[in-house]
Amino acid sequence: MTKENTISKALSYFDEGYACSQSVLLAFSEELDLNENTAKLISSTFGGGMGRLRQKCGAVTGGFMVLGLTYGNSDPKDLDTKLASYKKVRELNHLFEDIHGTTICAELLKKHASEADVAERKHHKIICRKVVNDVVDILYDLTRRPE
Repeated sequence: MTKENTISKALSYFDEGYACSQSVLLAFSEELDLNENTAKLISSTFGGGMGRLRQKCGAVTGGFMVLGLTYGNSDPKDLDTKLASYKKVRELNHLFEDIHGTTICAELLKKHASEADVAERKHHKIICRKVVNDVVDILYDLTRRPE
């Protein structure tokens, strides 16, 4: 699937009403051979900055899930793989911060949307859709770059 198709898929999920975290993970679920329903459930509570705590951006945490499924370790003694996957997480985080200045949901909202926008759920179109796009754009490149 092309980058544009992957981004479009994520945005389509987001526009359907899935959380930012779900939209990101779902965009990659097929290529990761992850059952769609399982992907929906795993990522369902990370929207709104982790269950609307407004902490780490849900799109970013969805990206971390993709990186874990792509590069993570399943052997607790495999420290090299674990550390390499942590490096990918830090890279996604850094690249996102380069674009948006923060990965904290509350800060993103404050920067781009008014309290009234958030109360009326207009922030989804103002900033959340953009961050889903940006995370998938970054992830697509990160997961295809030769090591």
